[in-house]
Amino acid sequence: MNLAGLWLIFSLSFAMSLSGALMPGPMLTYTIAGTVTAGPRGWLLGPRVVIGHAVLEALLLFGLVLGMVEFLHAPLAAKIIGVVGALLLAWMGIGLIREAVHCRALNFQAGVQSAGSAANRIHPAVAGMLVSLSNPYFWVWWITIGSAFLVRFDVTLQRWQALLAFYLGHELGDFGWYAAVSTILHLGRRSIPPGVTAVILGVCGVVMIGFGTYLGVSPFLSR
Repeated sequence: MNLAGLWLIFSLSFAMSLSGALMPGPMLTYTIAGTVTAGPRGWLLGPRVVIGHAVLEALLLFGLVLGMVEFLHAPLAAKIIGVVGALLLAWMGIGLIREAVHCRALNFQAGVQSAGSAANRIHPAVAGMLVSLSNPYFWVWWITIGSAFLVRFDVTLQRWQALLAFYLGHELGDFGWYAAVSTILHLGRRSIPPGVTAVILGVCGVVMIGFGTYLGVSPFLSR
């Protein structure tokens, strides 16, 4: 495959990924909550989250080119993903709300050092994978938009250069956005009053539970 074709696939994949990454969702909520309570290396949280997300997407991408899309279209698969994802997001949301209460009772630094956020009790890369795995819309995106892209540009294992260009473009879009989010939040977190920190964590917790509830119920309502 010529260089111009590979660059086209890479560029479109990057833009498509960035447009999705900019949309609010569980992974962005996790990144915000984790960064404002992280330690000196909090600016790395976004990229570390994306590592886990990228590993999951690599496995899914190989599954799609090998024909796994039919399984993901099954109603039972959507319901299982929805229920398990809802439970995981609700658990993380409750943990964030508890942390918000804890940070309100203590000053910001003491709250971080003595408890750590619910988000930070899991390694960021593992959390990135779990949060992505728990989001049914992650799967919907891949079996619709992602699959259509693969078919349109004939991205297959045989055309590994196209597969690599698609994957790198997609992950760099995610990496760029989440690195920017965690860096900006980390640089400004010391100027955030303890009360505001508690509010951020509390809102993130409620949003996480809201995502879980909606994503867990929606597969049953749409079938």
